[in-house]
Amino acid sequence: MNANLKVYNTLSRKKEVFEPLNAPFVGMYVCGPTVYSDPHLGHARSNINFDVIFRYLTYLGYKVRYVRNITDVGHLTDEVSDAGEDKIQKKAKLEKLEPMEVVQQYTNSFHQMLKKINVLPPSIEPRASGHIPEQIKITNEILQNGFAYESNGSVYLDIEKYATRYAYGELSGRNTEDLLEGTRALEGQEGKKNAMDFALWKKASPEHLMRWDSPWGEGFPGWHVECTAMSTKYLGKQFDIHGGGMDLQFPHHESEVAQANACFGCNPAKYWLHNNMVTINGQKMARSLGNFIAAEQLFIGEHPLLERPYSPMTVRFFILQAQYRGTLDFSNEALIAAAKAYKKIINGLKAVKKLAQDPEKPIATNEALNEEIVKLCEDCFTGLNDDFNTAAAIASLFNLLKKINSFSTLATDVHTISIDTFAQMQKTYIDVVENILGLVEEKITDSDGFIHNLLELYSEAKAQKDYPKVDKIRAYFKAEGLLIKDSKTTVDWQYEE
Repeated sequence: MNANLKVYNTLSRKKEVFEPLNAPFVGMYVCGPTVYSDPHLGHARSNINFDVIFRYLTYLGYKVRYVRNITDVGHLTDEVSDAGEDKIQKKAKLEKLEPMEVVQQYTNSFHQMLKKINVLPPSIEPRASGHIPEQIKITNEILQNGFAYESNGSVYLDIEKYATRYAYGELSGRNTEDLLEGTRALEGQEGKKNAMDFALWKKASPEHLMRWDSPWGEGFPGWHVECTAMSTKYLGKQFDIHGGGMDLQFPHHESEVAQANACFGCNPAKYWLHNNMVTINGQKMARSLGNFIAAEQLFIGEHPLLERPYSPMTVRFFILQAQYRGTLDFSNEALIAAAKAYKKIINGLKAVKKLAQDPEKPIATNEALNEEIVKLCEDCFTGLNDDFNTAAAIASLFNLLKKINSFSTLATDVHTISIDTFAQMQKTYIDVVENILGLVEEKITDSDGFIHNLLELYSEAKAQKDYPKVDKIRAYFKAEGLLIKDSKTTVDWQYEE
């Protein structure tokens, strides 16, 4: 554990020393996806950012319970109108599927993306549809506490009543009075007392597919209460970190704060962390603007804005080049630069793993170089301790890489640093690259092309009567469980039976 770690708390709007409620246990809840569409670049950024936070806290010795939910109940496309249609239901109707088939398809796509970009699974991944009783219970308790009201089978949190005791808007920096004043014209719509009031429970229309029994009739939970129910079930009424994208800050997270105060009398999280959005050529990514890029499109290069495919690790590295709260603008130029930089980092990883000091050779320590490398190692963690600044950590890695490359090319004798410093250099580089930033070497996967080229070399060696090389290539194939089929007219291969 590290007392130097500081995090920016959205609630206080300043960096604070990280002090868990019950160290070494850390409870972390991050809003996961609503599974009605394929995962996109924005999903990749949020999940990579919080993956690094999860990894680093674990690396520091904390016992992290990381909860990331799946919202599979769906939301209304129009929150103001009862005629609004659930997005998952809409997909199900269009594709003639059960809603949970749609949910499973997109959940699978989400998990496949996370695996490709090397995001670790959370400790717990609850689904909203599996926690309906908990959501009904919280709604009922808020009603009993006098902060909600029932209207025509729906239940709403009463923002005006809530504001008499708590400050609605504190997380997002909004003023409750201004918010209420700006929505007076819509008062009464859908049976609400005020348009700012949000649904804890919604009455299901006759055609609504996803519905459950409740004390107020058949319906479905409001979006915000889902996360309150799941976070408190697995982390308690108060936990350490609540995270998500900046777009969730209002109204989603603001409403979670309100629900927790109205139900339990406390703010649910000690630290609120929000990652910034991805822009594309300076514009917000949106389907309506035609610049929406699904993650899989990035990997295969099939999108009008893409000049080429980009590997999952290139995308991960590109995202980590910005601090999680900073802006991140997508462009082909930025991705191409990220691909080159990623390869330099991985070449350094391969080099540092091969480096070794000869125990028989005396150490002639260069004190200045020794101190410089120790400082470079410490710098890698200085950035991470400053609100998980991966951009600063990567810059420090490149400075350390210069020394590693100097040792690797024999420009500098590795025996000019002490045994302890050498071990620190090796461990720091490997740990930061692999265990904290989550960057891994992407192996060559085009086995067909590789085998084809080997067979060409085999044919050339045979034509030149270079039989030692012929035998060597045959032996290589055999070691891999393959056989070369060599006829008078063709050279091919098959699996060894």
